[in-house]
Amino acid sequence: MLTATQLQKALDLAADPTYARGLQRFFKTAKGEYGEGDIFIGLKVPMLRRITARYRSLPLEQIEVVLESPVHEHRLAAVIIMADQAKMAQPKQQKALFELYLRRTDRLNNWDIIDASCPRVVGAYLQDKPKDVLFTLARSSNFWERRIAMVSTAWFIRAGQLDDAFAIATVLLNDQHDLIHKAVGWMLREAGKKDEAALKQFLDAHAGTMPRTTLRYSLERLNEVDKAYYMNRNNFGVQ
Repeated sequence: MLTATQLQKALDLAADPTYARGLQRFFKTAKGEYGEGDIFIGLKVPMLRRITARYRSLPLEQIEVVLESPVHEHRLAAVIIMADQAKMAQPKQQKALFELYLRRTDRLNNWDIIDASCPRVVGAYLQDKPKDVLFTLARSSNFWERRIAMVSTAWFIRAGQLDDAFAIATVLLNDQHDLIHKAVGWMLREAGKKDEAALKQFLDAHAGTMPRTTLRYSLERLNEVDKAYYMNRNNFGVQ
């Protein structure tokens, strides 16, 4: 049986301490920053994915052991395995992955960990189910849980189901955290790829007061005239 220890040793053997120092800065691990105290060993994502591919059958209880690690790349590997398992899982296993993910949001504490996993583990599971849990997460005091709520809608957007993405974006429009501003703008942009008219309807209602970062992200796929129109309407957003 594959174990958490085996996976962690494989990741540690491929680590690059020099690269780790750059990751510490990039992921804002200094005191007072969003990733304060996170520990990196220095693994590029392609290498990490090659290693995790050998551990796709890691048992759920061993995945949770890996999630307990203080090392960022260990936790990232754990959620990538969860997402890979969710692709082929039967309903019972999908539910177990979903429940573990939401039970251990305390270990999902950086944007790359969340973005690499929540659409597949959370969004795909909820696609044909009530979305109440996402609205609960969107109102959480934990901004990583709020990001999970928003980014999980990527799965619905890909399927052309946009209502929940717009609804959760509305809940989060007054959020104070830059990483939420970016997540909301990103999902709005993706929704606009599916239905530009629906995005413009949302912007007509909210562009005047939404954070400028959110607005800029949401406008990236629109033409220059539309970009200028909506940016000029924004007088009260976060600078």
